[in-house]
Amino acid sequence: MSHDTHHPKPKLGPLSPAVMLGVLLAALAVYLVFKTQTLEQRVQKIEDTVSGVAQQPEPEQPVDLNDVKAQFAKEGNMVFGDPKSKALVVEFSDPSCPFCHAAAYGADEIFQGRFKTVAEGGQYRPPVQELRALAEAGKIGYVTLYANGHGNGELSTQALYCAYEQDAFWQAHDLLYSKAGYDLINDVVKNDTAKIPELVDFLSGAVNAGALSTCLQNGTYAGRIAEDMQSAQTLGFRGTPMFIVNTQKFAGAYSFAEMEPAINEALK
Repeated sequence: MSHDTHHPKPKLGPLSPAVMLGVLLAALAVYLVFKTQTLEQRVQKIEDTVSGVAQQPEPEQPVDLNDVKAQFAKEGNMVFGDPKSKALVVEFSDPSCPFCHAAAYGADEIFQGRFKTVAEGGQYRPPVQELRALAEAGKIGYVTLYANGHGNGELSTQALYCAYEQDAFWQAHDLLYSKAGYDLINDVVKNDTAKIPELVDFLSGAVNAGALSTCLQNGTYAGRIAEDMQSAQTLGFRGTPMFIVNTQKFAGAYSFAEMEPAINEALK
């Protein structure tokens, strides 16, 4: 008696929602792994392509000494000291720039000890103070120009030009480069000509307030902003503050200790 060994295959019913979800999650995981690997490979390819190119610093463009000397000959520039000195220093600054405040006086209130000066028990020597002293002693030529470093310093720079006209540059400078000046420039004035009265009032103890107000309201030195920026581009501007000693650049809030050897060498 023979037996039939053929059995019908069981029919599969519809997949349960839990199984369907599991299948979809597994497929999604495989897809994401594939895409992640592809993305990583692409990133690595880009990194390999630019390695040694984009990450290399830009070559420093040399400064032409004639371009430096031209800043001392240009009418209306704020020049101090001896423009015929063998050591000529050009400064690009922005009264709204915090690092420019550090270069001016250390700005401990802004940086909380990062630029602690020698007078405060630190090692930092604000270059502006020592350059001013050298210029007043007639040892160097020193010119200060505007360059956009933080965005809010155009109107206060015009105020410095107005003060220079009154032989009161440093008095106005010291106020604008104080912590109170920094706050006024960045929090109140912000290049808004409607805030000229506030700026004039702040500087009234250092300059003739009426003359300053007229100078600012008339925009007497408004055009100097673009002119100074053009000079900055000519001399290879790289950010504020920037100092140039003859043809050597010091881009940043360098301590005077780092500039002094270049100045001494030039004066030999």
